[in-house]
Amino acid sequence: MAIDDQIEGKLDEVKGKLKEEVGKRSGDPSTEAEGHADQFKGKAKEALGDAKDALNKGKGAVSNL
Repeated sequence: MAIDDQIEGKLDEVKGKLKEEVGKRSGDPSTEAEGHADQFKGKAKEALGDAKDALNKGKGAVSNL
């Protein structure tokens, strides 16, 4: 479901931001990099959810013709 992807994506972004900050403050570059990766993964999931949402809206518009 599109909304699930969007929610999971936002959660991954928040988790990534926290992990990035922990990595910065502790001087751990690998944790900081993991945080960046989690943020990227989250943005990708959100984009997937947005695309699914747009497809579903398009299907509804076509079926109403």
